[in-house]
This record gives sequence, C-alpha cells and structure tokens, in this order.
Amino acid sequence: MATREELSEFLAGVERRAFKQAMYAVRDESHALDIAQDAMLKIAESYGDRPAAELPLIFTRILQNAIHDFFRRSKVRSTWVTLFSSLTPSDDPDADPLETLEAIDDSRAESSETTYSREQVVSIIEEEVARLPARQREAFLLRYWEDLDVAETAAAMGCSEGSVKTHCSRATHTLAKALQERGITL
Repeated sequence: MATREELSEFLAGVERRAFKQAMYAVRDESHALDIAQDAMLKIAESYGDRPAAELPLIFTRILQNAIHDFFRRSKVRSTWVTLFSSLTPSDDPDADPLETLEAIDDSRAESSETTYSREQVVSIIEEEVARLPARQREAFLLRYWEDLDVAETAAAMGCSEGSVKTHCSRATHTLAKALQERGITL
C-alpha cells in the first residue's frame, strides 16, 4: 500500500510528464491541463490504496483513457451541435445551413499547407527515430520523450549512466544527420 507521502511524491513526479503527454495528444493547453488533473484525481481517489510500485502503470492507463474520453466527448459534442444547427429556422427553404455559420476569426489557426507540412516533418522524424538502433532509440525516447533524467533512464534500461549519455549522443547525432540529409532543419 502506498502511503500518502509516496502517493504525493509520485503525483509530483509525474505531473509535468502527464501534462506534456496530454498536450501532445489534444494540442490545447487548457484541455491538456484538465485531462492531467482529472487523471491525477482519479488515481488518488480510486487507486491510492495500491502498492507504490503499481502506480506508474495504473496512472499511464488512466491518463490514456482520459485522453480517449476527451476525444469521444468532443465527437459527441460536435455531432449534437451539428444536429441542432440544422434545426435553426430559415426564411428561405432552399438556404444552405452551412452558409449561416460565421467563420471563426482565429489568428492562431494554421493554414492547411502549414498543417500538412508539419505532419510531414513529424512523419519523417518518426521514421528516422524508428531506424535508430534499439538501445539508442530506447535511451532517446526515455530521455527526451518521457523526460526522465540520466539516472532514471539508466535504471530503466539496466545500464550505466555513461552508456545512457553515449546512446543519447549517438542518437541525436544520427537523427540530426538523417534529417539534414532529408532537408529538414529544426
């Protein structure tokens, strides 16, 4: 059983990473913060009596489910909004309901070209990360995606801290070279 202190330490340690994962998934800061907080509340309320060693896996599943629930709710919400907007009365029976919708003036909105370009770059980066040798890829993802420090990465990989640094250095150099060859500069 996890004590209150262990649970508090776990939540404090996972808070930033959970927010980053949610932010990557939903791409909206306020929604990502809500998702991360909901997941933290749920683990504290429902799983606080579990052993401390089980908390990371349980929390990961709770966070993923919270992200999926967000997308489900968004889909349902947009369906209902669409259905209700089609019920708005119009003087002209031949009028297109879509013409009555006002365009959202959002200066932060990306053009479709920018979105497509970004998606292409992300796809290329994912391909290049997948081409890395297994240990380099593991060290790179743990350090830079999971945001673990060198000691935590070494413990997770079962190797020395020096090996983690070597694997990460080689991975970043290999990725930089591969991306540069493909015309991508970050």
